[in-house]
Amino acid sequence: MNKREFLKNLFAKYNINLSEEQIDKFLLYYDFLIEENSKFNLTAITEFEDVAIKHFLDSGLASTFLKGGSSVIDVGSGAGFPGVVLKILRDDLKITLLDSLNKRVNFLNQTIKLLNLKEITAVHARVEDFAKAHFQKFDYATSRAVASLPTLSEYLLPLVKMGGEVVVYKAQKLDQEIELAQNAIKVLGGKIIAVKDFFVEETSSERKLLFIKKLAQTPKIYPRGKNLPKTKPIE
Repeated sequence: MNKREFLKNLFAKYNINLSEEQIDKFLLYYDFLIEENSKFNLTAITEFEDVAIKHFLDSGLASTFLKGGSSVIDVGSGAGFPGVVLKILRDDLKITLLDSLNKRVNFLNQTIKLLNLKEITAVHARVEDFAKAHFQKFDYATSRAVASLPTLSEYLLPLVKMGGEVVVYKAQKLDQEIELAQNAIKVLGGKIIAVKDFFVEETSSERKLLFIKKLAQTPKIYPRGKNLPKTKPIE
């Protein structure tokens, strides 16, 4: 099976039908990721099928749950997972990719240009600073493999509008994280509304998407600076 067929069949298995143009973009993205990875260490996963399953498919799992034309902030976007993948799958979304490392932001900007993506921007900033300047501005805030849920809640909930949602990509032990984060989510104005479970048979692993809805204003003291969301998460 060639790369095109592999991508098409893989996504179709999870009810995402790729167009030929989307497949073209994923193949370009993969080649550029591997080329730049040799310089910047963007990912430890490099084999095509592994990248397709563990980065592209995994990032794309949320694509069918986001409302049309929404604004999305992807925090800790790294090499573009999930933000760039969501844009490839959902061209209607307006996406901001946020990362604190300039070399990754440069890679993201080059990727955006290479794939000819519109209404997507990469920003170099710490989330604590960015959230103060863009308080409650986005319909969705996403994050994948960045931090524990109490910490993520403090980073993400201040960024979403009233009625907006936080979408967090997680794997095992989510129940324990939810227990630890319950009070933080409440303090920050959120409420857990859904957990979507996926079994990825190609890796025999469970993936989970956690949805937190913004029901009340987040107090403006959040997110706190000086790395406090990580070192002293809200209890």
